[in-house]
Amino acid sequence: MTAPRPPAPDRFWAEAEVAVEPEDPRPGSWAGAPSAQLVEGTWWLAHRLRRPVGEGRGFGTVVARSDDGVRFEPVLALGKERFGAESLERPALVHTPEGRWRLYVSCATPGTRHWRVDLLEAGTVEGLAAAEPRTVLPGSATEAPKDPVVRWDGGQWHLWASVHPLDDPGATDRMTTEHATSPDGVTWTWRGTALAGTPGGWDARGVRFSTVVLDGDRTWALYDGRATAAENWEERTGLARLDGGGFRAAPGGPYLQSPHAPHGLRYADVVALPGGGARWFYEATRPDGAHELRTVVLPA
Repeated sequence: MTAPRPPAPDRFWAEAEVAVEPEDPRPGSWAGAPSAQLVEGTWWLAHRLRRPVGEGRGFGTVVARSDDGVRFEPVLALGKERFGAESLERPALVHTPEGRWRLYVSCATPGTRHWRVDLLEAGTVEGLAAAEPRTVLPGSATEAPKDPVVRWDGGQWHLWASVHPLDDPGATDRMTTEHATSPDGVTWTWRGTALAGTPGGWDARGVRFSTVVLDGDRTWALYDGRATAAENWEERTGLARLDGGGFRAAPGGPYLQSPHAPHGLRYADVVALPGGGARWFYEATRPDGAHELRTVVLPA
């Protein structure tokens, strides 16, 4: 299949459909943070459900299936209690070359600002429900990793995670995107910073890769960015391209955003289609302030 190219901004919102609605139409209630796979004609979508702060935050991760990529039926639901977590954020759903399924889950350590990433693995999606979690990105007393993007390049695994510094308890929303590699997708070696915010720019406070398209020297990524702490949870989307050994953000303002204030559009993921083009999934702000999970097919 042909590697997807960056999406056309004018069509990204206008032609999209709602795949998953939030359970409650008010700010802080979200359905989003998608991670998608298309395997033998069936769509699989992992996503996070959230309630407002004080009412549960990221209370569950759902994996659902669909024949058309729009109408999804839940296959399994994992509560935050399953991981001993205070909240869950973006999962990463992976179908390995050997045909196994992996779900990387972002978990908040109760009573702290710390995050880690746990892994479930099974022979089927349904089998993930009984799989034993194992921590693959533990973080540390000074750094909190979460929201992984995982890719296989034919020779090794790559992972990009948002990493939050914990040195200032009042500023743990700051983030950079860090790159790691692995021979097996379980044991990871950090390779350095893939992207940091631009001082004084719309993404100055933090950047988080949402999708990476491996395409040789034309490799590119979409990322979530925010200028200030006040924009936490309402990030907009930027474009970055591989430039030599690292990624460089495209100049200018956000590449994609919701038309509804405060314009959040984040966690975009893409799957190439066998006949050309690609299907996109993303989380975005609605007129009522809640977040919905949207999807759109765009041509090559």
